[in-house]
Amino acid sequence: MMTAVLAITTGHVAIAVVIGLAAGVMAGLFGVGGGILFVPVLTLALGLEQHHAQATSLLAILPTVAVGAWRQQRYGNVRWKPSLVLGIAGIAGILAGGFLAESLPGSVLRRLFGALLLLTAAQLVWRARKRA
Repeated sequence: MMTAVLAITTGHVAIAVVIGLAAGVMAGLFGVGGGILFVPVLTLALGLEQHHAQATSLLAILPTVAVGAWRQQRYGNVRWKPSLVLGIAGIAGILAGGFLAESLPGSVLRRLFGALLLLTAAQLVWRARKRA
């Protein structure tokens, strides 16, 4: 198990807020998940290890999910039974993915994340060419 401690300063918090806002805007513009943008910046700007950056990115999704579900529920768009099934399956996937990620060295995890970035870039290019 990894035990790294990062001294968090006011500067780190300010950088994280700016990064979060920028990643959210860019994710919305490009139609990709914010983690695709957020994780690399966390590793480069804040010096987090790959494991911690990915976990932080996943944790950052929770407020978005909660607000989105609450707003959509107000519009009557949430189907609770399928949502519960997906939520439980998602928790199982998170646990399995967490165990898998912890079993991999950081260098392997970075390479896998890099491959995901390349696949995402290819998908964006494919979509752009298809629309044109």
